[in-house]
Amino acid sequence: MLDQFPMRQILNEEGQVIEGEQLPFSIEEVKRFYYLMLRARMLDKKSVNMQRQGRIGTYVQYEGQEAAQVGSAAALEDGDWMFPTYRDHAATLTFGHSMRNLLLNWRGRLEGGLPPEGVNIFPPAIPIASQLPHAAGAAWAEKKRGTDRVSLVYFGDGATSEGDFHEGLNFASVFQVPAVFFNQNNGFAISVPMEKQMHAKTIAQKGLGYDIPCERVDGNDITAVYTAVKEAVHRARSGGGPTLLEAVTWRYGAHTTADDPTKYRDQSESERRRETMDPLLRLERYLKHQDAWKDQWVSSLEEEISAEIEQAVEEMENYPEADISQLFDHVYDVPTWTLQEQIDEHLAVKGRNG
Repeated sequence: MLDQFPMRQILNEEGQVIEGEQLPFSIEEVKRFYYLMLRARMLDKKSVNMQRQGRIGTYVQYEGQEAAQVGSAAALEDGDWMFPTYRDHAATLTFGHSMRNLLLNWRGRLEGGLPPEGVNIFPPAIPIASQLPHAAGAAWAEKKRGTDRVSLVYFGDGATSEGDFHEGLNFASVFQVPAVFFNQNNGFAISVPMEKQMHAKTIAQKGLGYDIPCERVDGNDITAVYTAVKEAVHRARSGGGPTLLEAVTWRYGAHTTADDPTKYRDQSESERRRETMDPLLRLERYLKHQDAWKDQWVSSLEEEISAEIEQAVEEMENYPEADISQLFDHVYDVPTWTLQEQIDEHLAVKGRNG
């Protein structure tokens, strides 16, 4: 099955275009990719540090997956739909989410799930795979409305063991909706390696059961990710139905800041991959091959991004603290008697009854 689903790659680990491929991007476009990935990585590192300092709550990091997230998000157009997981901040940031609101999410503010006006990003899904039927439904709605809008939905390898994964793909296949199902295969569903989670050798092959196009791509090669997603988006927009893409990648850190990955995997593998397969390093090597890498340029990018992040952090920390009573606000339109009892008890404890 691995032979049937070879991994698409354009730039190899040394930053060289592989034989038989062409890089369909200018130097400036490659630099833009680098900027977007660097921005995402610096925000991720800052967020991990803030969690360790107690300035935000438990945080879900993504360092190492920048090419998969940024490359896929960059392939969308304004008006398309994005359905992220709790980990896809690099994707949502690239698609236009507010950096401040991304940080507010980890301070317990409901505004963290609200994108800017006109940016179609669904609130991040915490239950595994629940966003796949949502994405299929939104794509079906756009099709029935006669628009050319596309849904792009993210999920990890563990999500493919959930019923929602199969229901989402089956619905999308039956109704030929304009959706792209984008799997980031990190090799682990929290602590469970892929080979213990499924007998299938690839996730891409699971699309065969639904008779939809399916492909594997090097998730650390942003040029290959962008190209594969752009093709899938174009097919969806043109009436060609859904696509399943498997981006094979590697996350350096833990599942969350509350997790210890040394309990279930050899972390020296992460250090090896930093030196060989890192998505930012790959573009750096390419730009150096093209005599287009300048240390001063990178320093200026880092300064610019640092200023943006610090401003977002300041806005986040100056935002009013979350009120725990908001937990009840959007459960039901009219609270049930059981819920009302909980609300009354909570308010009484806080000394605000009546």
